[in-house]
Amino acid sequence: MSTAAPPINLDTRVESPPHGVGFAEFALALGGFALGTGEFASMGLLPNVARDIHVSVPVAGHMISAYALGVVIGAPLLAAAFARSGRRAMLVGLMGFFAIANLLCAVASSYGLVVAARFLAGLPHGAYFGIASIVAASLVPPNKRAQAVARMMLGLSSANVVGVPFATWVGQMAGWRAAFVVVAVIGLATAILCRIALRPMPAPEGASPLTELSALARGQVWLTLGIAAIGFGGVFAVYSYITPMLVFVTGMTEAAVPPILSVIGVGMVAGSLFGGWLADKGVMRAVAITLSLNVVVLALVAVTVHNVAAVTVNMFFMGFAALSIGPALQTRLMDVAQDAQALAAALNHSAFNFANALGAWLGGVAIAAGMGWTSTGPIGALLALGGLAIWFVAWRSGGPKTAAR
Repeated sequence: MSTAAPPINLDTRVESPPHGVGFAEFALALGGFALGTGEFASMGLLPNVARDIHVSVPVAGHMISAYALGVVIGAPLLAAAFARSGRRAMLVGLMGFFAIANLLCAVASSYGLVVAARFLAGLPHGAYFGIASIVAASLVPPNKRAQAVARMMLGLSSANVVGVPFATWVGQMAGWRAAFVVVAVIGLATAILCRIALRPMPAPEGASPLTELSALARGQVWLTLGIAAIGFGGVFAVYSYITPMLVFVTGMTEAAVPPILSVIGVGMVAGSLFGGWLADKGVMRAVAITLSLNVVVLALVAVTVHNVAAVTVNMFFMGFAALSIGPALQTRLMDVAQDAQALAAALNHSAFNFANALGAWLGGVAIAAGMGWTSTGPIGALLALGGLAIWFVAWRSGGPKTAAR
């Protein structure tokens, strides 16, 4: 298959940022850092939240589901509704809204208000990543698009290395509400930096909600979203139950689990950079390679989990494989969406959140059925294989020229 990337629309190219491309990419990545920190830190603070608002931990867990629901609903809704808005204005507005929603969570006095605030915080998540991907790709030559997207997504992967442990520590030391204040401050800083680092970017000529919604009529868009929704679910089948697996099977103490999570985060950073480089060599080929890597790494979980050194190495590669697929899928969606890039790019994160729910659910079903904690690895590998099957359909159904792209 050809490795050439199709040219992006000329109306998506912009002038050089006022303070350089590097500073602009940093501002965009900081938003991913804020979103990733806010999403994942809430998981580690569940017991603290539950005690403070007087509910059980499983009930408090609904705030995680509320955030995911906000992502799924907000991504297409905001991308379509604000299709005519300038790109810089959208980024500033989305991160300002995110900051306010996290402050609301910090002052929420009841279970219902906490859940509502987390739902609101999730609304800008997918739309931000979608618009930020388009902006990042527009700042560099066409053959460097995926690497620019990968650098923007470094904020999300870095959040698992630095942001989540820090916010969790703040929440444990100063109360869980303080952690959401920290997230709000990072979101506000992102809004300010995006305003400074980027030039005004009007929406492409002819942009409208109907134009964006036209992406939903394209089969290749749905197939690409299917790859993300199914293929990426394997990672969450393992990640959702990693603590009990490492404690009860590997024999680690709970105190030893956070360093393993950091190892996964480091793998995610490396995988994001590798995935961007690989996608610029050929998007569809990169999707196939990274999905295959996910199959192998997830299948090895059941083998390596009995040894501390082996499972540590495998967890690094699990993070590496997980994030390596992101730039390729994001770029593929921008390729096949044509004039509806904002909606398609935002929907990618709705698909990833669906993968989160699917992987966690299937892993839980396997464990509840008595298959053991290690069963999540093979379950994850099967989901990655499912993603490969959808990739094959997309590759074949697109025709030779479309499949080559």
